[in-house]
Amino acid sequence: MTDEHCPKMFPTTQLEEADGDGHNSSANATMGEIISRRFSRRNFLQGSLAVSAIAATVSPLALMTAEKARAAGGSAFSFTEVEAGVDANHHVAEGYDADVLLRWGDPLFADAPEFDPTNQTAEAQARQFGYNNDYVGFIPLDGAADHGLLVVNHEYTNPHLMFPGLVTLVDGKVEQGPLSKDQVDVEMAAHGGTIVEIRRVDGKWQVVRDGANNRRITVNTEMQITGPAAGHDRLKTAADATGTQVIGTLNNCAGGVTPWGTYIMAEENFHGYFMGELPADHPEAVNYERYGVPEGSYEWGRFYDRFDVSKEPNEPNRFGWVVEVDAMDPTSTPKKRTALGRTKHEGAESIVAKNGKVVFYLGDDERFDYVYKFVTDGTYNPDDRAANMDLLDAGTLYVAKFEEDGTMEWLPLVHGQGPLTEANGFASQADVLIETRRAGDVLGATKMDRPEDVEPNGVNGKVYVMLTNNTKRKADQVNAANPRAENAFGHIIEISEAEGDFAATSGTWEVLLKCGDPSVAEVGATFSTETTKNGWFGMPDNCAVDSAGRLWVSTDGNSNKATGRTDGLWAVDTEGDARATSKLFFRVPVGAEMCGPLFTPDDETAFVAVQHPADGGEDWDGHGRPSYYEDLSTRWPDFKDDMPVRPSVLAITKVGGGKIAV
Repeated sequence: MTDEHCPKMFPTTQLEEADGDGHNSSANATMGEIISRRFSRRNFLQGSLAVSAIAATVSPLALMTAEKARAAGGSAFSFTEVEAGVDANHHVAEGYDADVLLRWGDPLFADAPEFDPTNQTAEAQARQFGYNNDYVGFIPLDGAADHGLLVVNHEYTNPHLMFPGLVTLVDGKVEQGPLSKDQVDVEMAAHGGTIVEIRRVDGKWQVVRDGANNRRITVNTEMQITGPAAGHDRLKTAADATGTQVIGTLNNCAGGVTPWGTYIMAEENFHGYFMGELPADHPEAVNYERYGVPEGSYEWGRFYDRFDVSKEPNEPNRFGWVVEVDAMDPTSTPKKRTALGRTKHEGAESIVAKNGKVVFYLGDDERFDYVYKFVTDGTYNPDDRAANMDLLDAGTLYVAKFEEDGTMEWLPLVHGQGPLTEANGFASQADVLIETRRAGDVLGATKMDRPEDVEPNGVNGKVYVMLTNNTKRKADQVNAANPRAENAFGHIIEISEAEGDFAATSGTWEVLLKCGDPSVAEVGATFSTETTKNGWFGMPDNCAVDSAGRLWVSTDGNSNKATGRTDGLWAVDTEGDARATSKLFFRVPVGAEMCGPLFTPDDETAFVAVQHPADGGEDWDGHGRPSYYEDLSTRWPDFKDDMPVRPSVLAITKVGGGKIAV
C-alpha cells in the first residue's frame, strides 16, 4: 500500500484486482491442462467442444450447415435480442420494462433520511441501500410470488465515484487522495447487505419502507462464529477472547437463499481490507500469504486497529466465511458458518439431495483456485423451519478434482483423512477449515480459472460452474482443442453428479462453453453458430437457473477493448439441439458489471444488479478519459447533474405481464 499520507494512484477496477497473479503455488494440475489433455484424446467429431479441431478437417460451409441443423430444434428462449454495444444507459429486450427498484442511498425505513451525496454520513448510510449491489435473492412472504423479502449483498465501494473532492489531476494524471475517517465510516456502512420488503402492485414492484423485516447489515453488525472453528485460538483477538464473536461482514459477493428461507452472504475478497505487516516467522504468515493478506486496498486500518495485522494478527481469520442470516427476524444475530470453509467465496447456492441432505456449491474466486461443495450431516425438514436453523454447523466440505477422462471426484476436507494430519500442519478440523485453500492444495484439487458462481439445476440435474478468465495460462498448454494461451474470456463447466445425486462424491464433467468472440478463430470460442454477433459473451460471472431449468449468465469484464461491448445478461441454451446457443437479453451502462440475476418463482420478474456503473470510460468514445465523481462517464440511473452515478437493482418484467422469454 502507498504511504497513508500520500495520494494514491487512481484505483484499478475490481476485475483487475481479482485477476491478479493468484496465490496458489501448488503443483496441482490446472483446469486448462486437464481440458487440453482430455480433448486432445477425444474423437475430433465428438460434439461442439471440438469446433476448432473439426474446422481443421471439415469445410467451414459443412460445419455451419451441421450446426444450423443441430440448432433447428429451437431455443428454450423467446425474445428479440438486444444489440450489443456501449453507451451511458441500460437496455433490455423489446417488449420488456427494466425499472429501477433500489438505488445506492435510497431510504429503507420510514424514518430514514433521503440520499444527500454531498453530505453523506455513516448514520444515514446505515439506514439506506448500500453500495455495489451484487447477489440478489427473493424470499416469498405468505407463499406469494408478488410479495416477499429482497435480500441483496453489497460487495465493495468505489470512493472515487462516491465522494466529491477526492480525485485531483496532477501533471495530467488522475490521483485519489486519502480518505477521511468520516468517509471510511461511510464506506463501512455501505458494505454488507440489505433485507427489504417489496410488493408487486399493478405489475410494478415497490419497496415497502415500513416493512417489519427491513434491515441493514454492515461491517459493524455483531455476528456469531459457529461450527468446528468457533472458539479456536486462531480466531481469538483482544476484543474477543472467546473466538466466537466478530464485528461485521465484508466483500459480500454472490450468495444464496436456503431451502428454509435464510439469507446467505458469502465473504469474498477479504484480503484487501487489511494493512500492516507480520513478521516472516509469525504462525499465520504462510496462511495469510496463501490468501494474499494483507493487500491494503482499503484504508480502514489507519483508523481501526482490527484491520491492521501488525496490531490484530488473528483478525483476517475471522473473515472469508459463509454468513447465514435469518431474514424473518430483524433482531437475529447473523452467524458465520465455519463448517463451509474459509476462502474467497463467490456464492453459496444450495439444493436438497435425494436423501434430504442439503448441498451447497461454492466457488473460490481467484486464478488457480478451487471449486467446493458442502453436504450437511442433517436432513432438511420442510415442515419445521426451526429444525433446519443450524444445519450448516455440521457436514462435510469437499473440493473438486477433475480428471482428463471426463470424470471427477469430490475430495473430503476432513481432518485425519489422507494428508490432512498434524504432520502437515493440520492439528484439528478447525485448522483444515481456517486454511481451506492449503487443505485443497495437499489433496491435489484441480486449479481452476477463477471459479465464481456454481449453480445446481434441479430440473435437469446438472451443476454449472462459471469460470471468469485466467490470462496467466501459458503457451505450452495450447493445442488444437484448447487454443488459448491466455484465457481472457473464460468458460463454463457442466457437472453431472453420479446417478443424478447432488450429494454424490463423484460424477462427470463437460465444457458447456468456451467464451469469447467466435468470429476470431484464435479465440477458440464454442458457441453454436446460431449465436449472433450480439449473443456471444466473455467473462461469465454470476448465473441463475429459472423455474423452467433454463440457464441465464451475467458477465464481469466485457466493458473493455477486448469485447467492445458492456456486460449484460445472456440466455444460454443447455439442452437439445440448441445447446450452446446464447442470446443477449439485457445490457448495462458503461463501466458497470452485471450481477444478480434472480427470477421470481413464477418467472414473471427478473431482478438484476448493476454494479459500479461509470467505473471506467477511457475505452469508450463517448467519454475517452478516466471517470470520477466530478467527471463521470455516465450519471445513470438519475441522469441529473447534482446526482452521482448510483449502483442499482432493477426489476425486469414483460409489458402486459407474463413469463419472461416465453
